[in-house]
Amino acid sequence: MATPMIPTVTVVTEPTGRDVVFLLDGSDGTRTGFPAMQDFVQRVVERLSVDDNKDRVSVVQYSRDPAVQFYLNTYATKVEILDTVRGLRHKGGRPLNTGAALQYLRNNVFTASAGSRRLEGVPQVLILLSGGRSSDSVDAPASALKQLGVLTFAIGTKGSDSRELQKISHDDNSALSVSDFTDLQRIQQVVFLLDGSDGTRTGFPAMQDFVQRVVERLSVDDNKDRVSVVQYSRDPAVQFYLNTYATKVKILDTVRGLRHKGGRPLNTGAALQYLRNNVFTASAGSRRLEGVPQVLILLSGGRSSDSVDAPASALKQLGVLTFAIGTKGSDSRELQKISHDDNSALSVSDFTDLQRIQQQLQVVFLLDGSDGTRTGFPAMQDFVQRVVERLSVDDNKDRVSVVQYSRDPAVQFYLNTYATKVEILDTVRGLRHKGGRPLNTGAALQYLRNNVFTASAGSRRLEGVPQVLILLSGGRSSDSVDAPASALKQLGVLTFAIGTKGSDSRELQKISHDDNSALSVSDFTDLQRIQQQLQSSLEALVIDVTPESTTVLGM
Repeated sequence: MATPMIPTVTVVTEPTGRDVVFLLDGSDGTRTGFPAMQDFVQRVVERLSVDDNKDRVSVVQYSRDPAVQFYLNTYATKVEILDTVRGLRHKGGRPLNTGAALQYLRNNVFTASAGSRRLEGVPQVLILLSGGRSSDSVDAPASALKQLGVLTFAIGTKGSDSRELQKISHDDNSALSVSDFTDLQRIQQVVFLLDGSDGTRTGFPAMQDFVQRVVERLSVDDNKDRVSVVQYSRDPAVQFYLNTYATKVKILDTVRGLRHKGGRPLNTGAALQYLRNNVFTASAGSRRLEGVPQVLILLSGGRSSDSVDAPASALKQLGVLTFAIGTKGSDSRELQKISHDDNSALSVSDFTDLQRIQQQLQVVFLLDGSDGTRTGFPAMQDFVQRVVERLSVDDNKDRVSVVQYSRDPAVQFYLNTYATKVEILDTVRGLRHKGGRPLNTGAALQYLRNNVFTASAGSRRLEGVPQVLILLSGGRSSDSVDAPASALKQLGVLTFAIGTKGSDSRELQKISHDDNSALSVSDFTDLQRIQQQLQSSLEALVIDVTPESTTVLGM
């Protein structure tokens, strides 16, 4: 049990941050899901402002009884918090007394002595991750937290009681269910901001088509992903909020029926500020405080009449990942200011050209660097170089990442690390064999899912760019590949698994996106033999990924 530090001096300052408490179900039934809970907490903490004392974090684990892992005033740096969360051990025990745990938080954690700044007006946030139904009543303790002003988000699995979660949450929209905790990584909220000014009338149907293609790939019907569309010119107009529709059919019907707004001038800054204040909010359906990624896709056909600087900065501070897509009439520097990084600003000649955004590739190479591949490693490097030689990197069409793994994965470079082919080829040439054992292919695939095929690492999946994984593996995995391979397929990643005679052919087929994408060579020096076959498959992807074939490809 951590011991709270008693503050000797209370300094009242203007509140700008939040006090965030995680309450984690550590009972016997959540043992397998606990690493996913840890990952979730880490991802939320990564986006908080801890080091400048804006945000504070506490973690409590519970089963029969609650156990404080650390209080709101235990750690003052993000590094300390993340290290501690990584090292948490599953508590175990039963039954699950959620009511008692909530009461404990009320009396011992949301208090000034434990670091709470509630009396200074700092928002108090509780995020509950619960895998089952409580053995005691949650009614009075949940009510007590609400009276205290705590904003509670309750996230449960299929074993939880949805009515119980709603009682605990500060409102019905703040109770969320996932099939299991690993599913927490697959949720996102996407807001489309569409330029509806006079100059985009002819391009508007192409914008609608683009939105529909992206929505087709989201998981709306099981309450994972949420979508909002806002159209703007002089002023913004919400077509629907993140919590307006709960089915994909309704969203698609509404998008199809949108009418072009019209009007001028184009005030992109005002529209971004409006999203900040009215759309990326809990009341409008945003689950940002639950750690759900907030994605904004802007389609803009011209230069803004007002300044975008402060509103764009405010969205970044909120943790929104913005992709700005403009036409030849747009200001490329303005788009880069708005985007969450320079690689997320994209230009097309006009909106009908949005279909050709998909004529791009993102290729991640996952290389077996275990002890058994030392002699074959130069051949792997040659293979990667030959594939990269044929890609269009320098005009920002194609992106490349390389990850090497054995017991653990090690990223050599991300999709947004290099913008030129020369840099990529130089780095690949200079790679050193990692070494190590055993070979944990499953863990490496899961790592790619969580850390490489992500917007922050340069993935443009939400913009419709095909995601390709090329695995070079020289042996049988020591851990299971089933769930991680399935998670990548659900993400729409097209995986080619290439193994040697030491590999398990059934394992390669599980990993590949279809049976034809599992390839075998006698050893890595033989990779040249399948080079053309793979190249043809990649080129077919670029040609074939059109609106009609996206559903066929699972993109």
